[in-house]
Amino acid sequence: MIADRGRQVLQIEAEAILALIPKLDARFDRAVAILRDCRGRVVLTGMGKSGSVAQKIASTLASTGTPAFFLHPAEGGHGDLGMLVRGDVVIAISNSGETDELVGLLPAIKRLGLMLIALVGDPASTLARQSDVAIDVGVAKEACPLALAPTASTTAALAMGDALAVALLEQRGFTEADFALLHPAGSLGRRLLWRVQDLMHIGEQLPVIGQHALMRDALVEISRKRLGMTAVVDEAGMLTGIISDGDLRRALQNGIDLLQRQVKDCMTAHPKTINRDALAAQALEMMERHAITSLLSVDPEGRPEGVIHLHDLLRAGVV
Repeated sequence: MIADRGRQVLQIEAEAILALIPKLDARFDRAVAILRDCRGRVVLTGMGKSGSVAQKIASTLASTGTPAFFLHPAEGGHGDLGMLVRGDVVIAISNSGETDELVGLLPAIKRLGLMLIALVGDPASTLARQSDVAIDVGVAKEACPLALAPTASTTAALAMGDALAVALLEQRGFTEADFALLHPAGSLGRRLLWRVQDLMHIGEQLPVIGQHALMRDALVEISRKRLGMTAVVDEAGMLTGIISDGDLRRALQNGIDLLQRQVKDCMTAHPKTINRDALAAQALEMMERHAITSLLSVDPEGRPEGVIHLHDLLRAGVV
């Protein structure tokens, strides 16, 4: 079956990655330390398929807080070496470790005093010997039956690049908030960038009613503010409860005269609240967990300062 060949390829490449684990030693630690202490940029380079891997690793590093870019080694020999400045760190990727274009960059790298990390399939190669740290990403065999097309070797190099990037972001204390700042576009950015204070209704938009008011007044406030709820406060303005559409339905089902009852008799006491600095995605998670559609935010004294509704999250693309 054709699928059997596909399974063989995946098995070979999976084994290639697993074989890297025992190779991680002090050299890996040193490589991460060099990248952590880099005062310039991290420059990735490689030819052919290794170049494609280098571009992906550069992108991963950049998106996790490490300034990085790809330098085509052939173009480097024709002027693009001007991209390199003192303080940079170079990561060169080559399965053979003898790629002419990469070896040709070594004099310039040395002349600038740049640290060089090599991801190579041959630890005894020229590139490995000339590097400050050489990480062995060699594989037992390629998945290509002709042993010609780089397959398992590029997979191994890519996985090692991910290992370096993840270890590095932890060393740098890179946080979810840092990630959000670098990913403002798309659903991921929206989930990480928006905070409750950015979306919540405040001031005149915030529905509020006193706990001794009549329910008919609460109905007017809920209808006027059009959020399906109102915060309930005591004489000092402290949050004591919430009246929601659900509370109104339950009161009617129980035969309560809504026009004459006080708000405190029908409200839900001790409502769920959220900090104004919390991520909007956290508000969504709380709403889903408690099967509610709105969350109040209170100030340090306990006074309601805003409310965020599920519809706000939908409009912002957080959902």
